[in-house]
Amino acid sequence: MEPVVARKTHRTLEMIHGLVYFAPEATEAYAALGVTGRSGYFASRSAAMGPVSAEMVIATFFNFNPALVRRAMDGVWDIVTPEALLAARHRAAGEAIRNRVGDLADTPEVAEAAALARTAAEEACNHLSGKPLFAGHATLPWPDDPLLVLWHAQTLLREFRGDIHIAAMTAEGIDGCEALVCHAASGDIARQALQTSRAWPDEDWDAAVASLQRKGHLNADGSFTEKGAKSRQWVEDQTDAGALLAYEPLGDDGCERLRFLCRPLSKAIVASGPLTLPAQ
Repeated sequence: MEPVVARKTHRTLEMIHGLVYFAPEATEAYAALGVTGRSGYFASRSAAMGPVSAEMVIATFFNFNPALVRRAMDGVWDIVTPEALLAARHRAAGEAIRNRVGDLADTPEVAEAAALARTAAEEACNHLSGKPLFAGHATLPWPDDPLLVLWHAQTLLREFRGDIHIAAMTAEGIDGCEALVCHAASGDIARQALQTSRAWPDEDWDAAVASLQRKGHLNADGSFTEKGAKSRQWVEDQTDAGALLAYEPLGDDGCERLRFLCRPLSKAIVASGPLTLPAQ
């Protein structure tokens, strides 16, 4: 298998997992427990690790402004338990996906996709070392509903890949805000979207740009230097290579089948309308 297979499979399934971060079903479920705004995102995603501190969330989520994380996590475990928040998250994920994919949710194709994705996720569980956020999610029980099995499997695979990505960036000496600056420099996502969603003030963003320029990664106009482009490619290559471990039991044919089965779900979610983050 080529490492690019892992990236393509991840991208096809990512919206199935990622919907829960934007869906009003999730926002409402957390609010019913007394957790509002961005607190719902940070607490629900970190709850798999237990009632962790803001510092643990800053470390494992990597590219968010620490001030935002501290505000969001302040007192949250006095309001709700991790177990209650995880249960709400799972219910909301199922509701959100079903509300957008309709009859596609309970088809034999979803059950087949769930079995394939679970095989990959369970293989990832054989490679826990150095992956704290993934490891937390790996302790959670598997759902019975095939749609939620698929969602949970992709959640595991997403956190598995994410921890590998963070390790690669850290090895390159790239911090959280610098990682966002590099992402913007790649042209994949605009600076405003990255900076606003992670709540970095202009002065912090500009300091990250200046730091990357001193390291020789960015030109004066904010574009990559040759060194910067090579560094980013190395990070992406390391991420792809590490994530590939999970998909090896599926092989090329299994990965292509998984992507084929999940494309209709991902397309239906994208077609359901724009997704927005809860207010900070």
